[in-house]
Amino acid sequence: MKKVGLIMLLLLLPFYSAHAEDKKHLTAEVLWQIERIGSPIISPKGEHIIAPVTRYDMDTDQGRTQLWWFAADGKKQRPLTAEGMRVSNPVFSPDGSTLAFVSQRDKDEAGQIYLLSMNAPGEAQRLTSVPTGVYGIKWVGDHLYFISRVWPDKNWDEMTEQLSTEKSSKVSARQWNALPYSHFDHWLDENRQAHVFRIPAKGGDVEAVTQPLGLELPRSSQSAGSYDIDPSERWVAFNANGWDNQVDAKIDVFLAEIGSTEAENLTADNEAPDSSPMFSPDGKTLAFTRQRIHGFYADTANLVLLDIARRTEREMTSNWDRSVSRLRWTPDSKGFYAAIDDAGTSRLYHINASNGNVRAITGATNFGMPDIASNGTLVATNESFLYPARLVRVNPRNGNLTRLDNFNDELLADIDLGTYESVTYQGHNGQDIQMWVHYPPGFDSSKKYPLFLLIHGGPHNAISDGFHYRWNAQTFASWGYVTAWHNFHGSSGFGQDFADSINPDWKTAPLYDTLAAAEWFKQKEWIDADRMVAGGGSYGGYLSSILLAEEHPFSALLIHAAVYNMYSQMSADFAVHSTRFGDYWDNPEIYQSISPHYFAKDFSTPALIIHGQLDYRVPVGQGFELFRTLQSKGIESRMIYFPDENHWILKPNNSIYWYNEVQDWMGRFAEPGAR
Repeated sequence: MKKVGLIMLLLLLPFYSAHAEDKKHLTAEVLWQIERIGSPIISPKGEHIIAPVTRYDMDTDQGRTQLWWFAADGKKQRPLTAEGMRVSNPVFSPDGSTLAFVSQRDKDEAGQIYLLSMNAPGEAQRLTSVPTGVYGIKWVGDHLYFISRVWPDKNWDEMTEQLSTEKSSKVSARQWNALPYSHFDHWLDENRQAHVFRIPAKGGDVEAVTQPLGLELPRSSQSAGSYDIDPSERWVAFNANGWDNQVDAKIDVFLAEIGSTEAENLTADNEAPDSSPMFSPDGKTLAFTRQRIHGFYADTANLVLLDIARRTEREMTSNWDRSVSRLRWTPDSKGFYAAIDDAGTSRLYHINASNGNVRAITGATNFGMPDIASNGTLVATNESFLYPARLVRVNPRNGNLTRLDNFNDELLADIDLGTYESVTYQGHNGQDIQMWVHYPPGFDSSKKYPLFLLIHGGPHNAISDGFHYRWNAQTFASWGYVTAWHNFHGSSGFGQDFADSINPDWKTAPLYDTLAAAEWFKQKEWIDADRMVAGGGSYGGYLSSILLAEEHPFSALLIHAAVYNMYSQMSADFAVHSTRFGDYWDNPEIYQSISPHYFAKDFSTPALIIHGQLDYRVPVGQGFELFRTLQSKGIESRMIYFPDENHWILKPNNSIYWYNEVQDWMGRFAEPGAR
């Protein structure tokens, strides 16, 4: 029998081999075939669940988003809006009978509000004709509220004429007399302001809500989270700059009666940001988040509740060492559901509005911002390193999931994914460092593999258990590398002290953690210590630039959109450390001790440098400075420049090119695959 079994196995080996070859890997091309589900909303009574789904077209190099309808039992799904359109920001009417969303259709010059009946067939009808466009919409009572960036001294007809004049002008110059002049990947017109407006849901004239108050929404960035309207439509709460300094804006929460000309600053005594105002469903309480350290964007955000009638406030989560974010009031106004960054995983939590008690609902894998109906149906997206976002219904008592969609199942059925796990090792000062380790498909621990160590950006943005499109660890692993993300000192979700431990010294602790991670891998029998590479983007690019001058085991580095020269970083929309610790002319020793360009004398590692022209967060000159430095020193290096990309590589064809170039570069210095 043993001889027959061996013969059968030998006969079947070609079949198994062919089957293995039929399995595909999670290539960059596959990443761009995935249909991407966005944050869901649920109608007030729970009968309708809507989520945006985005598909990408390689021929046009563009994405298109449709709104889809899903049944709460997961048995049905269907598209609501036409294919090929751009849609965003869906919201339900208070009775759930109508869906509003932003779209740009037919001859629209900018995004407008469209209304679609949920109870009768028919096409969506346009509600607004705002020349400057609309975004950040909310439906409260009898009105649709929205944000638009307007010229405050012009009427709608004059704004239409102004836009037409600018479009036909042959002059490309821009002018600024004050900051801010840019945000992330676009220039800001200092003559325009972002304000909240409203229009009756039945149609009619647009009414200014915040403009009469003499306060604009934060100039750099605004969204639906920048304001809220109470259910009675009496009050508007919104974020605005609480002082005249626009260089280091003081984000406060203001409250005003709609129709008045004066607003009350509710948070004047706090210099750090107070953000995301949200009225309770019963209209009695205003919730918002509060940070305490001005100039530290990862400072722990606490939940604050303000009794509107009494003007008394309570900080609800000050004893909880996690930042509150992505909140939804429960329909009974007694609490919140939230997606919280928690030790390398975005988990759903319930927060009690009476006593501040927090309760974890989910454990492993990431969850996005939840939404809940009056019948208790809780929905969210769920993803992990091994699968993209799925739409799920969550049991709020025990975290059990019911999947509501079937997107990407057929595509991913033939994909041979590797595995991953969370490990812990000793980092700087002997503290535990959490790290995600990804193993390639078919991993065999009896063989040796090269290592690709990834260094995340931020630096205060932990890598959590979700599906990452721009730097997909399983895609890197599919090339034949063990790939890892380590949540070094400074990473969010591990407490205030851990996040703030690298300020202002960006270098010491994360560098130690990175070298310790490499040492951890060197001790593994399945790692080839002679084939180790590393790299990262943004802050990860910064730390990779620091590695250039250090003793380390990496044969080559990938340095994407790196903060290389902290003096030059003053030209960005975000100047590192200046708000909290002073500018370089006041405290030069800080910058001299941590800016990579000061260590160029000791650079020695081959590096691939990548940067985009439209990157105003870390301007493109940083990349060219570093490349010229490496070339001047005779160090093998390559510069890849994207004239049409920002801090991230977002266009499908450019992204595939990016992955292919990274694969080629790393393969030259650390041959992929097991030995």
